[in-house]
Amino acid sequence: MIILLYYTLNDTILDGDKTMDQLNFTVATLNVSFPGHLPHSSWYYNGLVPAVVLSFCFVLGVPGNLVVILLKSKWKEISSRSQSLILMMNLAISDLLSLLTLPLWIYAYLFGWKFDLVPCKLLAYAVYCSIYASLLTVTGLSIQRYLVVVCQRRCQQVKGRTLLFLFWLVASILAIPALVVRNLQIKQQWISCQAQYSSDAQWVTVLLTETVFGFICFILVAFSYVCLQRRVNQSAFFNNPQTTRLLTSIIVSFFVLWAPYHLINVLGVAAICLKNNNLLNFCHETWSIFGAMTFINSCLNPLLYAFTSHKMCSFCRKTEELQQRFRNFQTEISTITETR
Repeated sequence: MIILLYYTLNDTILDGDKTMDQLNFTVATLNVSFPGHLPHSSWYYNGLVPAVVLSFCFVLGVPGNLVVILLKSKWKEISSRSQSLILMMNLAISDLLSLLTLPLWIYAYLFGWKFDLVPCKLLAYAVYCSIYASLLTVTGLSIQRYLVVVCQRRCQQVKGRTLLFLFWLVASILAIPALVVRNLQIKQQWISCQAQYSSDAQWVTVLLTETVFGFICFILVAFSYVCLQRRVNQSAFFNNPQTTRLLTSIIVSFFVLWAPYHLINVLGVAAICLKNNNLLNFCHETWSIFGAMTFINSCLNPLLYAFTSHKMCSFCRKTEELQQRFRNFQTEISTITETR
């Protein structure tokens, strides 16, 4: 195409009468040959960078979560708690479902959306539903470990299947806005599957819902593991640097990968309320990048939860053994006291 433009301009110099016709022909040829490849200068940030990040997540995340699901029998040997096993399996399945949609999004970032409106809405809904289910499962695992180790309570009052049903029910409800606001947008012959809001109030409501939910999940996860880490550090018998690093990694990775996205949401809400177009343009430029970064969490979850769960499960087993010994000791003391 560059060669064609070069020859066209040369012909223009040689024949001044045909200048306008040949130049129009060149522009028309360029428009036909690039139907949606580089619609605007920000394509590098809104298309290429997110596509690279999502490709990285797909290559690493899909095999990791598949291994967790295929090695289900191994996790049964590691964890005697059926509830922990069910939560780990659900985490791997929800992460895998969201990661399996990435090839379509990668293609859409690079070449535009090539499907109808219905696949656009359904695919967005599936991604949001899987992500919400993953966040709820991570929060549930954190609370369960907190109750077992710190509060010294068993978590068998609620069955694992009932818990999963509640998680997916809440996730499916929270993902409904994706069905409502997702639409096809055409800009300079470039078709994209993006959120299109009917009003600023709807836009602010959706952003605040995502941010508040993410903030609540982070607070619960951080609180559970901070308390758990304090309990580990207070016990000389269980004090283990590897366990401390694992708990710190869970909190830090969760915050680092999700905080930028929610921060952009907050800035977006401020830009909408203040009618600040410059700030809103900045949010538009960075939403896709930080949104793609959140999928890295789905790649790290198998490493943080499944493949290192034997450390946490062994700690929980030792805690329960000590609790049982303490209860037996109290029973013996009370028996001796009564006989006297």
